[in-house]
Amino acid sequence: MRETVKVDLGERSYEVRMGPGLIAQAGTEIAPLLHRPRVRVITDETVAGLHLEELRAGLGDIEMSALALPPGEGTKCWAQLERACGWLLEQKVERKDIVIAFGGGVIGDLAGFAAAILRRGVRFVQIPTTLLAQVDSSVGGKTGINTAQGKNLIGAFHQPSLVLADIDLLGTLTARDFIAGYGEVVKYGLLGDAQFFDWLEANGPALAAGDTAARLKAVRRSVEMKAGIVARDETEEGERALLNLGHTFCHALESATGYGARLLHGEGVAIGCALAFELSQRLGLCSQEAPSRVRAHLKAMGMKTDLADIDGPLPDADGLIALMAQDKKVLDGKMRFILARGIGEAFVTSDVPRDVLKRLLEDALETRRA
Repeated sequence: MRETVKVDLGERSYEVRMGPGLIAQAGTEIAPLLHRPRVRVITDETVAGLHLEELRAGLGDIEMSALALPPGEGTKCWAQLERACGWLLEQKVERKDIVIAFGGGVIGDLAGFAAAILRRGVRFVQIPTTLLAQVDSSVGGKTGINTAQGKNLIGAFHQPSLVLADIDLLGTLTARDFIAGYGEVVKYGLLGDAQFFDWLEANGPALAAGDTAARLKAVRRSVEMKAGIVARDETEEGERALLNLGHTFCHALESATGYGARLLHGEGVAIGCALAFELSQRLGLCSQEAPSRVRAHLKAMGMKTDLADIDGPLPDADGLIALMAQDKKVLDGKMRFILARGIGEAFVTSDVPRDVLKRLLEDALETRRA
């Protein structure tokens, strides 16, 4: 039971290999890429405790050293980037060596960015350990860190040489982490594949319950969609922006909550998708049925769907809009939104009246106070 999707980028093309048991075969998978039989692994303390020895065994005769960083979104910062780069230099990593990013989206983004800037570009392999990372952040070459001004504002496009998505690793996720990652899976159906969303409505519970075949199908279709978009628009000049459905709201909410446990990235994506469809309906772009159906499915899966689902204080509507204006998708001073004419029919626009956006957020914040 194994799937392979190619990310077609000419000389920088690579494969995303998905299936159970891939960690046990890591040495066989990675060996053809190696200039010398050694790898350096950047991971986090949680993943290291669960899976690092399994990876070491799977690498066989390949020499491995690892750096385990603290878990959580707060690790995507200057201090931990400096720590990672310093360690890689101490390990005498050369441009032809391989750095392995072994973890969720935080580790993938940070380790990938370290590889991008180390010696002006070192090759790296993504081994994503979360659902969110397997379906989204490990594919496409976006790397970076967060700053006080916003999320992912410092970074680079640096494509991996290979992605190994071991479906078995999803079995060790907490229920919250798995469902948060599901926010990115749903996003693909909402932005461009209504039939995939139909399938998720029918099979989401089995996927959440641990059905390996359902999980593999969801990961494969998500990766397939992202790979196609990345191949057509690697550096987000146009179509790739669709992958940010829900993210303009999400990134503002993550900034407002301090990039911590109050709101996981995938939870913010789910809330952001619900708000994007609500905004689309208010602008007359789609029927009321669409946002209602989106919220109904997210709630059926036990996901956050509204600002009322976020514990603790939030800025007012103007404060949230100010945070949204820091988003890296801002172009010529105008915020870009991904809106929808229906499920599977997303598009990019900068034509969103501020008063409609403000009223949407005011109503959502009022629900928190009710």
